[in-house]
Amino acid sequence: MILQANHNSAFNMSLLHFIDDFLSLFFPRSCEICGNSLYKNEDLICMQCLGRLPYTKWHMDNENPLHTVFWGKVPIQGVTAMLYFHHGNRVQKLLHKLKYNGAKELGVYMGKRYGMQLKNFQPFSEVEAIVPVPLHPKKYKIRGYNQSEQFANGLAQSMKIPVVSDQLFRKIASETQTRKSKIERWKNVKDIFALKDADKLTGKHILLVDDVITTGSTLEACARVLLELPDVKISVASIAAAHR
Repeated sequence: MILQANHNSAFNMSLLHFIDDFLSLFFPRSCEICGNSLYKNEDLICMQCLGRLPYTKWHMDNENPLHTVFWGKVPIQGVTAMLYFHHGNRVQKLLHKLKYNGAKELGVYMGKRYGMQLKNFQPFSEVEAIVPVPLHPKKYKIRGYNQSEQFANGLAQSMKIPVVSDQLFRKIASETQTRKSKIERWKNVKDIFALKDADKLTGKHILLVDDVITTGSTLEACARVLLELPDVKISVASIAAAHR
C-alpha cells in the first residue's frame, strides 16, 4: 500500500510538471520587472531582478534615516522601507504595476519576502496587528483592491500577525499626492481618517503599512488617529521610500 501511494504521488507530481510545461508554451510566465521568462523556481520577479533591487536594510537599524520623517510629529517605535524609490528605477516600475496595472499579487509577494526579515528584528518582532493605510471606497471600487492592504497581507503571512483593515478608514476622498509640496501633502490628508471601533486596536503595537513613503504625511495623519487610542504603539513599514 505504501509503495502504491508513493507511486501515485510521483505520478501526480510528474503530471503537474507536464501540465505546467505545456501551459508555459502557450502562456509563458514573465518577470514583472524586466519581462524575461521565469524559470520554474521563480515567481513574479526573476532572481536577477530580485538581486538588483535597491534594498535599504533599514529594518536592521533603529536609527535609520527614515526616522527623521516623523521627528517632532508623532512618536514612532520603528520605521522601515524595503526598497529605495527614485524616478526611473525598477522600484517605480514595480509600484506602478501594483497600483495601476492590476498586479495586486506583487504586493503580497513583496510583503511575504519582507515579513520574513521584519519578524527577526525589534521593534517589528513585537508588533501585534498590521493596519494598512486605507483607500477611500470610491477609489477602492475603481481599482478593485488596496495596494497597501495587499502588502499587509503578505507581511501577515510571514509574521503570523493579523491584518486589521476594517477599523481605520478614509472619510474624505483626498486628491492624489503626486506633484504636491510637503505642505500641500499634509493639508491634503489632514483630518481625513477616522476609526470605527476602538476596542479592536486598543493596547496594541500596530504596524502601519503603506506602499511608498515620500514626505510621510499620509502615515502621520493615520498615526495621529491611531495614537488617540489608549496604550497604542506605532511602527511603520512600506515597500519603498523616496528618502535617503
